[in-house]
Amino acid sequence: MRGVGIYFLIFAVVLAVAWFYQDSAISRQETIENIEFSEFVSYLEKEQVKSLTITESARRYEGELRDGTLFIAYAPTVYDMETVSRVYIIPQSGSGLVVESVKPSSASAWLSWLPTLLLIGVMIFFWTSFMGAGGAGGGNKNVMNFGKNRAHMLKDGDMKKITFADVAGLDEEKAELEELVDFLRNPKKYIQLGARIPKGVLLVGPPGTGKTYISKAVAGEAGVPFFSISGSDFVEMFVGVGASRVRDLFTEAKKNAPCIIFIDEIDAVGRRRGAGIGGGNDEREQTLNQLLVEMDGFGVNEGIIILAATNRPDVLDPAILRPGRFDREVAIGIPDIKGREAIFKVHSKNKPLDKSIDMKVLARRTPGFTPADIENMMNEAALLAARRNGSQIHMDDLEEAVTRVIAGPQKKSRVISDAEKKLTAYHEAGHAVVARALPNADPVHQVTIMPRGRAGGFTMTLPKEDKYYMTKTDMEQQIMHLLGGRVAEKLVLKDISTGASNDLERATTIARNMITKYGMSDKIGPINYSESDEVFLGRDFTSRKNFSESLASEIDKEIKLIMETAFTRTEEILTEHMDQLNRIAEALLELETIDGTQFEQLFKDEKTLEEIRQDSLEQAKAKEEANQLEAEKRAAAEEAERKAAEDQLRRHLDKGKRVAVMDKDGRMVFKDLSKLRDKQETENAEAKETKDES
Repeated sequence: MRGVGIYFLIFAVVLAVAWFYQDSAISRQETIENIEFSEFVSYLEKEQVKSLTITESARRYEGELRDGTLFIAYAPTVYDMETVSRVYIIPQSGSGLVVESVKPSSASAWLSWLPTLLLIGVMIFFWTSFMGAGGAGGGNKNVMNFGKNRAHMLKDGDMKKITFADVAGLDEEKAELEELVDFLRNPKKYIQLGARIPKGVLLVGPPGTGKTYISKAVAGEAGVPFFSISGSDFVEMFVGVGASRVRDLFTEAKKNAPCIIFIDEIDAVGRRRGAGIGGGNDEREQTLNQLLVEMDGFGVNEGIIILAATNRPDVLDPAILRPGRFDREVAIGIPDIKGREAIFKVHSKNKPLDKSIDMKVLARRTPGFTPADIENMMNEAALLAARRNGSQIHMDDLEEAVTRVIAGPQKKSRVISDAEKKLTAYHEAGHAVVARALPNADPVHQVTIMPRGRAGGFTMTLPKEDKYYMTKTDMEQQIMHLLGGRVAEKLVLKDISTGASNDLERATTIARNMITKYGMSDKIGPINYSESDEVFLGRDFTSRKNFSESLASEIDKEIKLIMETAFTRTEEILTEHMDQLNRIAEALLELETIDGTQFEQLFKDEKTLEEIRQDSLEQAKAKEEANQLEAEKRAAAEEAERKAAEDQLRRHLDKGKRVAVMDKDGRMVFKDLSKLRDKQETENAEAKETKDES
């Protein structure tokens, strides 16, 4: 790129010079009047021409009139230059007409063409540069090299080695992939037994579950070249580019076999064909066709294994999922409590945690968290600890980090009126009381009216254990829990608000799924009537509902019945527990946030609001003192480190060199040892004089 810049600068300078000369020539021509040839002849006949310069090859007459006007005229091709001179110019030789005949300047002609030639040269130069040969394995060095694949090839040692030991919470998934690693290390064992290693493995799971990470671990364990590319890198605006890149990728992989090709987000290129309106072929389908051919084209034992990841397996083309292409599908789901505990241990290796933190408690309080959520949560906790100048991460930091990941950061600066605060308090208290009164509901972990994210407040419930199935009773009670806020507003405030919009949306979705997806209606029957989640443009034009209009009306009636029944039962629960509702709402108005223990004490009337307030003040005071003590310890440790560095510096004063030391602000500075030695001797002398005087 540096050489290209120099050439471009040279071209720019030459172009500017040529443009300057041409512009100056044009500016000179602006003072010359262009006249018609007939007018020029008229001036000759009237003897008004003072001087004349004739350029025969250009058929040009340039001169000056007797009044000082400069002119230029061109003779049409039908006129003979010699005839014009004999008839009009030679007879005036005695009248003082000065005539000069010149040949055209070749330099001026070339100069007039120079800007155009330079522009053409610049275009040719950049075109040849873009069309030049690109780098191996990607062609990213040249824009015009469309057909080259854009995969990043990483060999053993080129990247930080990731092994299966770094992957936590995916024991069964790792066992499925260990066969691939063993095949790459010892393929002879499988060939002798007539076994065929899976040509492709499709990693399926929600976002953030570690599909890309575990594929890197496979490459790290096998120690072979690893080609990484995204599905969107194949498709371009030019027809045929995607197929060319697929061919180039597999050609490069065969040269580096055994190797692994990892295609992330393969649904970008592997979507089902024939989805467009009219059934026309497009660039993505051409790319998919070439990918299908390449996956089923190389030999059995060439040592090329394809890993692909997607969170939308339902949109993939059936041809790419058949055996012989992707022989094995590994489902990577959300980790259970044991997996979350192992993931917490991995992400806390480089973080100083307080000794009181229990990983099992953290795993129990984070149901549904993916590995990406856990990593983000641990990072948020570290940032919170640094914000309070702490030297360790405490449980309070982790609790706040969990809440931030779920609901977002607190908005302490938002100004809320007393009326809205009261409405929010009873709304959240309604959720909490209903959850506590229902037998199968999850325990209440925290209730707050502090705004977080887009919510004015929230009630956090945490399950006692991981659940993989939902019963009809569980779903009905979940709807009642969601309706608790709306019902509390109606019972206490005699009005309802828009704060329950999201609750109603989620509750209605659950009720609809109960009827149409899970067949939990006695009247409709155990039949699935759910609509397909088709995402392709054009397919919804040809799709038909799998139920009639009359049945759709019955489905709506059943959904309404479920919602109305849940609303009535929720009203009964809150009416029965009105005292608890008022106590918890008053506590929220006073404290803004209460935890699960405080909520349980208020619900059972084990402590009064004043006692809860006093406990909160004592906890806040103890937390503040602990934070202050920790900050003092950290400052003392930094001061001790600085003094140790200075002591080490004094021990090397006799060498007279410059060394790096820490100043009082913790910054590294360079000091001259000879000057420090003189300063130290002066300080010692002054200290001795002071001691003698005393």
